Amino acid sequence: MNRERFFSFDLLFVVWGIVLIIVFFTFSSCHPKTAEKSVKKPNIVFIFADDLNYDMIHALGNPEIITPNLDKLVQEGVSITNAYNMGSWSPAVCVASRGMLNTGRSLWEAHKMVPQEKKLAEEGELWAKMMKKAGYETYMTGKWHVKVKPQLVFDHVIHERPGMPNQTPQGYNRPKSPQDTVWEPWHTIYGGYWKGGKHWSEVLGDDAVHFLQEAAQKDKPFFMYLAFNASHDPRQSPRKFVEMYDVDRISLPKSFLPEYPYGEKIGSGRKLRDERLMPFPRTPYAVKVNRLEYNAITTHMDVQIGRILEALKETGKMDNTYIFFTADHGLSVGAHGLSGKQNLYDISIRVPFIVVGPEVPQNKKIHTDIYLQDVMATALDLAGMQKPDFVFFHSILPIIKGERKTSYYPAIYGAYLNYQRMIRKDGYKLIVYPQVPVVLLYDLKKDPDEVNDLAGKAEYRGKVKELFNELEELQKEMKDTLDLGRFFPGLAGSTK
Repeated sequence: MNRERFFSFDLLFVVWGIVLIIVFFTFSSCHPKTAEKSVKKPNIVFIFADDLNYDMIHALGNPEIITPNLDKLVQEGVSITNAYNMGSWSPAVCVASRGMLNTGRSLWEAHKMVPQEKKLAEEGELWAKMMKKAGYETYMTGKWHVKVKPQLVFDHVIHERPGMPNQTPQGYNRPKSPQDTVWEPWHTIYGGYWKGGKHWSEVLGDDAVHFLQEAAQKDKPFFMYLAFNASHDPRQSPRKFVEMYDVDRISLPKSFLPEYPYGEKIGSGRKLRDERLMPFPRTPYAVKVNRLEYNAITTHMDVQIGRILEALKETGKMDNTYIFFTADHGLSVGAHGLSGKQNLYDISIRVPFIVVGPEVPQNKKIHTDIYLQDVMATALDLAGMQKPDFVFFHSILPIIKGERKTSYYPAIYGAYLNYQRMIRKDGYKLIVYPQVPVVLLYDLKKDPDEVNDLAGKAEYRGKVKELFNELEELQKEMKDTLDLGRFFPGLAGSTK
């Protein structure tokens, strides 16, 4: 009897144990995916244009350009209207911009890092390497233009494009008249974007869509670095995109000039490659044609961006993906009599900056000053990675979420070789040309196109001196060794 009672108790114990095990596994099978989903790292898609200034999106105030897919991003996310590139140590401004972007260093610190970029990759100190460390599968296609090979930086590299598609003699000094039609954007005989048989922007679209289709089968978060060569010259696109525009309906920039008066002494003279794209002196017709082609290649890129967005939706990845769209710098295309980006006017240093993703407000514009390279620190923040001390730039998530109302930067700094310096603060911009020597002052609130120089007016002498001295202090922070006081002894000294 005791034995039977013991056996019954033992059996009851076993049965209850089995029940508890079943309940435990039933509970865990029902809930871990929910828990995992709540902490799952978001995917990050970084879309990078080349030579695209801040006003090249219809939804951001340009009625002449057709960009329906970028317009959707504007409507579905946050646009930072005051995003800047610091400038460059080289006429190839994109090299400096991408150097800062991938190393996280400010302008002159990034310049020092150029010979060490391979070492930085090996030590995990480049952007994509840090994303990999945070658990991301990393992918790159398009323009790289950083010294270290991208294969040492990303898990997947599909097409590594050079700094620009090849130009030809026919692509310069044009058009001289309406009869000058030797070079047209749709002519494939000149190579450029057509080299390889398919337009490079379309190839990038193909690459991105293919990767997203593969990523749909995986749970691992991904970081996509999609770098278009567009809208860099040669500004080639299929004929139907060019014919979307009418040259007679293209506006001249408000700052149009036949030639910039200080071009030769600020490193943007007639011999500079970018400046040779259009004839000297600039004519309204040449500027309008070049701007039309700039619009057309941008609209063509917009279509490829639309394909990428559609693939994100079709693969079910959109709801847990942050999309960043910006550019390495802007471009003059006739503004101020200039053609290129080797200057410190907003048309060349200010870019579009759009963020779309979970918990990002929709159709919101934020006017806080940032650097475009803040995107790197922002991505690290989203990846749950603490920003390393060597990263100069900041996560803008607090700005996007409304938790921070002011800029991380008391003033925006700009430099181009030793020819130009700039400070942008409190709605004013001071541009300094030491080789001329001259200073220019603009009230950006009243004069956003930077047409009316105020530096020579008596009532602005105090503002000029104040900004000049603050620029000198900013130079110290940026480890900028150019001694502006040597060229402007009457302005320097009050803070030294």
